[in-house]
Amino acid sequence: MLETELKELIEKIQKRKTEFQTVELKSSNNGFPKRIYDTISAFSNQDQGGVIIFGLSEDNNYEAVGVYDLEDAQKKISEACEQMEPIIRAVITSTEVDGKFVLSAEIPPVEYHLRPVFYKGAGRLKGAYIRVGDADEPMSEYEVYSYEAFRRRIDDELRTVKNANPKLIQQDRLNLYLNNVKHLRINLANNVSDNDLLELMGITSNGELTLAGVMSFSIYPQAYFPQLCITAVCVPGTEMGDTDDDGSRFIDNKRITGSIPDLLDGAVDFVRKNMRVKTIIDSLGKRSDKTEYPIIAVREAILNALIHRDYSVFTENTPICIEMYKDRLMIKSKGGLYGGGAV
Repeated sequence: MLETELKELIEKIQKRKTEFQTVELKSSNNGFPKRIYDTISAFSNQDQGGVIIFGLSEDNNYEAVGVYDLEDAQKKISEACEQMEPIIRAVITSTEVDGKFVLSAEIPPVEYHLRPVFYKGAGRLKGAYIRVGDADEPMSEYEVYSYEAFRRRIDDELRTVKNANPKLIQQDRLNLYLNNVKHLRINLANNVSDNDLLELMGITSNGELTLAGVMSFSIYPQAYFPQLCITAVCVPGTEMGDTDDDGSRFIDNKRITGSIPDLLDGAVDFVRKNMRVKTIIDSLGKRSDKTEYPIIAVREAILNALIHRDYSVFTENTPICIEMYKDRLMIKSKGGLYGGGAV
């Protein structure tokens, strides 16, 4: 950051009287701040990085109060960055505002596969932070795990289900799947047994059914994972808890179970049943019905929620939720992008 850029940033802060997602203030006129590791961690763990400004005070109307000692502050910033895992290299800039020296430390974002950045003295679970608005919040165990899963290429859906009963697999559906795989991959059809094909496709692992296999082909996966289902509600208003003229909170309420194909069909049927349908008469007198939501789009959205949901142990107790309101349809699937936290 150039000195002129730092001055422009300070003017912006003083005008708006606030910190930002990428800016943190430390007064530092009476010594180096005690809490610095959490901000370094939080900025390193977001794609934009961030800037820590030393010598501006929130408590003093965002005026410059100066840094106690420029040389010592720069030294301590570097020392703090070296206490992070991985080590952070900050870019330090200083300027003078109202006769007082102000210092900035630009914290660069760390590559995704190296996150979460954490303070060595606290460890990965307690020393990793994430930026939320203008605050540094401790990462949850799940958020830390999501980075670990990305780094180690963990496929949670391929973990084995120890007590899964092969007799409860829908054999017709499995045979159809195998036939389709063989049709598309002739080399496998000619050279690999069905059992080996199941291993290659992630349906089994070392002869045991995987979570993917259970969710795709079991008659009732919820026997092993009760919450890997879909809960669907249709409410009369625009917010949960709204009631109709009779005091009813729900127009319809259903728990949908079964394998992924069953969940998909059940959820689409629920939406189709509860959405409004318009009858349109054109200029030639021809009648047509127009649904509130395009069924093709609804099906694709639900399928995405099922296929791309997080199947880790951290989210297996949370179902996918479909909520139909008077003015919108919401589909909530637990999880998110690696490192992005829960959705």
